[in-house]
Amino acid sequence: MTRWNPEKPYNALPPPPASNEVETASVLKAAISANRSLARLDQAAISIPNPTVLINTIPLIEAQASSEIENIVTTTDDLFRFLDDDDGADSATREALRYRTALRVGFDETLNRPITSATAITVCSTIKGHDMRVRDLPGTRLAHPVTGAVTYSPPEGQDVVAQKLHEWETYIHADDGLDPLIRMTVGHYQFEAIHPFADGNGRTGRILNILFLRQSGLLESPILYLSRYIIATKADYYRLLLAVTAEEAWEEWLLYMLRGVELSSESTLRKIAAIRELEDTYAQRAREFTRGSVDVELMAVLFEQPYCRISTVVERCGVSRPTATKWLNALAEAGLLEDVRAGRDRLFINRELLDILTRTELR
Repeated sequence: MTRWNPEKPYNALPPPPASNEVETASVLKAAISANRSLARLDQAAISIPNPTVLINTIPLIEAQASSEIENIVTTTDDLFRFLDDDDGADSATREALRYRTALRVGFDETLNRPITSATAITVCSTIKGHDMRVRDLPGTRLAHPVTGAVTYSPPEGQDVVAQKLHEWETYIHADDGLDPLIRMTVGHYQFEAIHPFADGNGRTGRILNILFLRQSGLLESPILYLSRYIIATKADYYRLLLAVTAEEAWEEWLLYMLRGVELSSESTLRKIAAIRELEDTYAQRAREFTRGSVDVELMAVLFEQPYCRISTVVERCGVSRPTATKWLNALAEAGLLEDVRAGRDRLFINRELLDILTRTELR
C-alpha cells in the first residue's frame, strides 16, 4: 500500500489499478445490473415521441444538482426563467447555467475526438466562465467543511500533474476488456484525486463521466441524472473517495457508483414513463378546454421544456402574437399552464411536467 499523508501533496498517487484488481464478483454483478438499467434508459430515450424534453431539461436539472454538491445553490425556477437570457440572474444561477453549457460543449466535442485533458480544460473553463489551466502553483489543500482539518492534498508540480493526467487519459482509453462502467468509476476517482484545477474539479469530473458514457456507446444523449444520487449520499461519496486514497478500498467505491448508475437510470426511466402518460392526458384536456383548437406544434413546444414564452410559440407555430397569446391564455385559464411575470415578459409554466422532471426519489 502506498504511504499517504493527507497534509502532504500526494505526488505518489499511483496509476489506476489493473482490471484484475477491481473485477471482484460483487463488482461484476453490480456492473451487470447497472448496464442493464442504463441500456433500458438509452432505448427509452431513443423511443420517446419527443426526446427534446429530455435533452433540454435533464442537463439543466443535472446542472442544478451538480452545482448544489459544491454549495452553489440556485432553484429550478431561476434556471428555466433565465435560460434564454441571464440578465438579472444571480451568480449561482449563472454558474449553474454555465454547467449546462459545458455539458453541451463537451458532448459536441466528443462526437469528433476522444476525451483528453484538453476536453477537461474546455469543460472547466466553460463552467467557470474564464480560461482555466492545469494547476502549476503549490499549496492546494482540501479540508473538512466543518472542522477545517486537511483531508487531502492533491499532487502538485506542473510536470507531476501532467504525468498523472497522462496516466488518466491512457487508462480511460485502454482496450483491455474492462467493463466501461467500472472504467468510468475508476477514472472518476483518478481525476478527482489528481484535482488538476484550482476550482471546478468536481463538476468537471461529473461531466466527464457523462461524456465517457457517450464515447463508450452506452448513452446516446446526456440524460443520466447522476448528481441527484450524489447529493442524496454526499457524505458517502466523499468518504468513499477518500477511502480509496487512504486504504485502496476500491470495491466499496465501485459498488457505490455502480449502484448510483442503476438507481439514476431507473429514476429517469420512471420520469420518461410519467412524461409519456402526461402528454396523452394533457392533449386531451387541452382539447376539451379550448374546444378542440389545439395546435400540434404548440403541444410539442409545451413538452420540450416546462417554461414557455409567447415569442417561442410565435416562432415555432408560425402564428401571430395575438393568436399565440390567446392559446396560452386559454390553457392558463384552464389550469393547464401557470402564468408568471418575469420582468416585462410572461412565462407560461407546464407545472405538471416540471413536477415530474424535478422529482428526486431514488429507490
